[in-house]
Order: sequence, then C-alpha cells, then structure tokens
Amino acid sequence: MTALLTVEHVSKRFGGLRAVDDVSFTVDDGEVLFIVGPNGAGKTTLFNLITGFLAPDAGTIRFAGRSLAGVPPHAVAGLGIGRTFQIVKPLRNLTILENVMLGAFLHTRRVDEAAARAREVLAFLQMEAIAEAPAHGVPLATLKRLEIARALATRPRLILLDEVVAGLPTGEALALADLLQRLPELGVAAVAGVEHVMQVVMRVAHRVIVVDRGAVIAEGAPADVVRRPAVIEAYLGAKYKQVTG
Repeated sequence: MTALLTVEHVSKRFGGLRAVDDVSFTVDDGEVLFIVGPNGAGKTTLFNLITGFLAPDAGTIRFAGRSLAGVPPHAVAGLGIGRTFQIVKPLRNLTILENVMLGAFLHTRRVDEAAARAREVLAFLQMEAIAEAPAHGVPLATLKRLEIARALATRPRLILLDEVVAGLPTGEALALADLLQRLPELGVAAVAGVEHVMQVVMRVAHRVIVVDRGAVIAEGAPADVVRRPAVIEAYLGAKYKQVTG
C-alpha cells in the first residue's frame, strides 16, 4: 500500500495548551485507520488541521503527495478529502435528498447529476425510502447517516469520520460499521475515523492510533494496541482489561 495522507511532526497550540504534539502518521490507500483516545486528546483538532479549518504551528500534511499548507477547507474537499462532523447540522428546511445534493454540487453544477449522485449515496446507506422526507425531526441514527451521505456525495478518495456512531444503540452502530467496510464501492480509497465505540473500532479498523494529551502513545493492529498497558491506563481503563483478559 502507498500513503494517501501523510502527517509529519504536526503540532498545534491554543495558548498554553498543546492540543496536538508532534504527531506523525500515514493513511494508506485501501486502509481503514481509527484514532482513539480520551476526550480532549486532540483527535478532532487533527481532523481540523488536515481539512484546513486550522493551520498547524509546525509540521507538514500532504495528500496524494501534495502539501495542504494554506489550502482552505473547500479546496481540500475538492482535492478529495471528505469529512463528517460530531454535531450534525443539516439544513432542516430542505429534504434529505436536497441536503445530500449540496455535497454533490462540489463537482457539478447540473441539478440532474447532483440528484443522481445523491440518490446513489442514499441507496448505499439504505436511506432511499426517506429521500424526499424533510431533514427536520428525524432520529439521531438518520442524522448520522445523513452526515456521512453529504460527505460521500463529494466523491472523496479519503473520508474522515468524526464519531459517526456516537450515541447510537449497539445494533445500529454495528450495522453502520458494516456499511463503512463497503465504502470502496463508492470510490472511497481510504478511511480515517475518530471513535469511542471500541466494538466498531475492533470490527472495521486495520490499524489504530491512540492519542493522549495531544501525543501519539500507541499505534498498531487493534487487537495488539488495546492490550498495551499505556493504552489501558490512559484510555480504556481497568474494566476493559478484565473483559479482554
């Protein structure tokens, strides 16, 4: 596999707080990578740095060999990086379909083409039956899928998923995880996710990075990483150690 995304020695401070501390990692073509760690560890800040919402204080970020320094968020999306957000904010006066079409307009100005891409994505996410429904008043599980749909409509090569199963019942979370494993069917070459639901991480991740206080403390195969004492102490806790043996 070859690196699609490369993050090298990236740091970011907010006043006296070092939110990201000399972080380096890659996301390879064909890979599903998850970043885990306690709240406030710097995970979402990393996504904001990659997608141009923040500029790093140090280090470099490259996508498909191109530096992302100074590239604004809309241009990052145009290069092929899609992204979801923890707090889902659909345009509630529009339908589900129309919300997804907004993402598709990144690459076309034709309404019929945008609608076709949106319907393709909604069908993949098993949402075609509610395509014409308004985006307000829908349950959390639907909102989470809508957030993914809007990102997929932009035709990303790499998609960044920020806690897309947070708050969902276990069954719905695992069902969504199974769909995520099929993302290559829509042309997605790689996935990087931030997640707290370890059942999902263990189910779909090829590799896991653990961050704590802005720094990487472990990296490797999921089954290996979750047994490391530093990870158990910083993030998983003694109860997880008892469950896994």
